[in-house]
Amino acid sequence: MTGKCQTCSGPLQDGGGPGRAASYCSQACRQRAYRERKRPAGVPAGELVSDLGDRLRRLRLEPAVAFHADVEALSTRFSRLRRLAREAREERVERVERVERVERAGIVTPVGVTNPRDGGFDALVEAHRRELRVHCYRLLGSYDEAEDLTQEAFLRAWRARDTLEDVDNPRAWLYKIATRVCLDFLRRHNRRPTPYEPVPGMDSGDGPPPPSLPWLQPFPDDQLPETPVARSEPDEEAVAGETLELVFLTAIQRLPPRQRAAVILRDVAGWSAAETADLLGASQASANSAVQRGRTALREALPGPREDWSARPPSADDLALLRRYMEVAARADIDAMVELVREDAVLTMPPNPFWFTSRDALIAFVRPNLDPASPLFAGHWRHLPVRANGQPAVAGYLRRPGTSVFRAQLIDVLRVEEGRIAQITTFEPHLFEVFGLPMTL
Repeated sequence: MTGKCQTCSGPLQDGGGPGRAASYCSQACRQRAYRERKRPAGVPAGELVSDLGDRLRRLRLEPAVAFHADVEALSTRFSRLRRLAREAREERVERVERVERVERAGIVTPVGVTNPRDGGFDALVEAHRRELRVHCYRLLGSYDEAEDLTQEAFLRAWRARDTLEDVDNPRAWLYKIATRVCLDFLRRHNRRPTPYEPVPGMDSGDGPPPPSLPWLQPFPDDQLPETPVARSEPDEEAVAGETLELVFLTAIQRLPPRQRAAVILRDVAGWSAAETADLLGASQASANSAVQRGRTALREALPGPREDWSARPPSADDLALLRRYMEVAARADIDAMVELVREDAVLTMPPNPFWFTSRDALIAFVRPNLDPASPLFAGHWRHLPVRANGQPAVAGYLRRPGTSVFRAQLIDVLRVEEGRIAQITTFEPHLFEVFGLPMTL
């Protein structure tokens, strides 16, 4: 039986299997239909660009709190514009794929992979989408860019799908393509952390400036692969395969791109020495050298033994600490917040330039924003617990004075040491939808 795809009206093959009849010719068309249902009609991209221009012209550089508020308002609109651009790009890719599926009617079916016209290529992609997105994220440190480059990798794979006939390991083939896409991106962009610069008029604490990664973004735990990646050759110096902690990401971003890829492929993704060399397109001696140099540099960049910084399943005490953190923020209880934070706590706010390396400096910055009697009072807070990068986290919503709605404001990812908060990384709100969070409460 044949039918028509509900999205592109192309031919639809019914395999006759049990269950509901198919409605789409591919996963790409299914996803496009889902986006169309979720997207408001007539998204005003032109109005959004005009609004951005107006807000940029009215941007206040002083005081610092007003500057921060204005930039956050801009970031939300930029994220919406980026989302529109990404959807337009994906739709163009889908159109190209549909045309190629029609024009290339004589494709030879690869060994172990059904004909792409029958959805086999889509099945291969979907089987490895999550782990490849995590792989790209480890290389890049940015969720948005990992998502974009994963899509680019699949597009390259689609265009080279004829070669699958001679491929023994389609998963390794996809990893090779994704790794090269990321390395190409890193060659075009200088992505190496640098120390934060002092902010004029702001006391950031007496600790050394932490590394600044303006591109760093959180990764939602519910998008991790459902099963861990199997390790083929465990190494006592290797980093555990589940590594997504922000401390690890910050450290590995210091490595040159090729060393970074070698360490991630070998010690995190679990590929053997020979497989890592093949994925990098290098000799085994060259790949091993890159792995060894990368391991040495990574050990120097990490703050001590793994047990000092690695994420673990949250204990009852960790969850209680998270609840207290949300409660004291909702009550604007500064004194209670002091008790939750270590004296040497570090706060960073990528991509914003603010940073703090002591509890006193951090609280001095937060206090006027939480105090209703302060002229800098930002409003009332509510938080929802989330999980990001294997660490406890909260999504913060702010109800500004004179308003009645709590609006998405930030995601705080926490690192806990000895029962207190040792590090807070505050991210902007444009990934709320990725975490499955509403933009307002």
